[in-house]
Amino acid sequence: MGQDGQAFDLAVIGAGPGGYVAAIRAAQLGMRVALVERDRLGGICLNWGCIPTKALLQNSMVLSLFRRAAEFGIQVENLQADFGHAVKRSRQAADRLSKGVDYLMKKNKVTVFMGEARLNSVKEIEVADGDGKPIRSINTDQVLLATGSRPRLLPGLAVDGKVVLTSTEAMLLPRAPASMIIIGAGAVGVEFADIYQAYGTAVTLIEMLPTILPQEDAEIAALLARSLTKRGVKILTETRVEQVEVEAGRAKVKVTNGGKTDELVSETVLVAVGRAGNSDVGGLKEMGVATDRGFVQANEWMESSVAGIYAIGDLVGGPLLAHKASHEGILAVERMAKLDGVAPIDHRTIPSCTYCHPQVASVGLTEAKATAEGYTVRVGRFPFTASGMAVALGETEGMVKVIADAKQGEILGVHIVGAEATELIAEAGLAMAMRATPEQLAHSIHAHPTRSEALGEAALAALGRTLHL
Repeated sequence: MGQDGQAFDLAVIGAGPGGYVAAIRAAQLGMRVALVERDRLGGICLNWGCIPTKALLQNSMVLSLFRRAAEFGIQVENLQADFGHAVKRSRQAADRLSKGVDYLMKKNKVTVFMGEARLNSVKEIEVADGDGKPIRSINTDQVLLATGSRPRLLPGLAVDGKVVLTSTEAMLLPRAPASMIIIGAGAVGVEFADIYQAYGTAVTLIEMLPTILPQEDAEIAALLARSLTKRGVKILTETRVEQVEVEAGRAKVKVTNGGKTDELVSETVLVAVGRAGNSDVGGLKEMGVATDRGFVQANEWMESSVAGIYAIGDLVGGPLLAHKASHEGILAVERMAKLDGVAPIDHRTIPSCTYCHPQVASVGLTEAKATAEGYTVRVGRFPFTASGMAVALGETEGMVKVIADAKQGEILGVHIVGAEATELIAEAGLAMAMRATPEQLAHSIHAHPTRSEALGEAALAALGRTLHL
């Protein structure tokens, strides 16, 4: 720990994947770095989001695979699943990685202050304990805000951790409830639908927009909806939640669809309608840092409206993704260091991943967005039913979809639904970063047999010359 009044070149507020990565990069560049965190190193992503939910999803995948054992000639009798143990395993994964971040801070000589930060000025930060009592001050040349986000709640609805849940409470339940209504079918809602359905919960997924995963390509979202429905998840799209009441230990959810009103009853209700930026950092408002709907406004170099104060990650708005936060943190500190060749982030090359089963991953424009932006598009599709590796592994759900500019040839977007889609998307991200064409993607030699061959085949399909379909 640093001493009171210690001077730094940079103070980072928030130790999530944006903040701690920025702190490491700044230290590499020779800066004296302070990192202030009020809870746990690793932030929401590592402790209450990305990592523990993926551990739970791995449990649900293993459980689902055991139920399919007969397909592989394996007999499993008296199959039992302990949801409490799954939660315990997920917490162990988060704890292990949080300790890893602590090691990285020590290795890179980043000084960590545990407490709540308040900006007294651009140059001075006050750190308080859990009771709000100031315990020390930090002098700094520049500030990087990386305070992340929190679940957005429905007006007038109180979270009790038993009946009404956010994603945080949903990953700590001692058992899987008999029923759950999930309000919001974005990545969070869909992933928890996958987890709880696998453990026997009757899940109803409600989305006010026409499709689940509304930010994804509509064709891809439809394939996922079909898969979830087949497994027993009830999906209600174009449905608005009007009211949620808790009565006798159960949730009553009033919904409307096409002018028709209905009341749904469930043991639990999970609110997954988005996230709000943690822009209520002490001193920001007084200093005039501009915000919009709770998100700090930052320019292409991640600097706020106040010179010397930078902001990154969920705090500056969507997409609310850990890897986006990390790269924004790197961009910000490299800009502070005046490195040559630093360029703003191209948001079209940021991949989006949803880790349900089958997984969904994408990068670039959807077909609808590409058309709306005036492109004449060529679309190539390749289903995993035609992939030798997918057939061998028994994972044939889904497809790869490549969208290209018919005039200039450049790949505009790649969308995948299927097993390990979140791993496969990396190749597509590199292709888009290099502004590759379908020809170049197809000419890249993919090992056989692999799932990744589907990307080359989809690129060929966009050219009208697929080989294995």
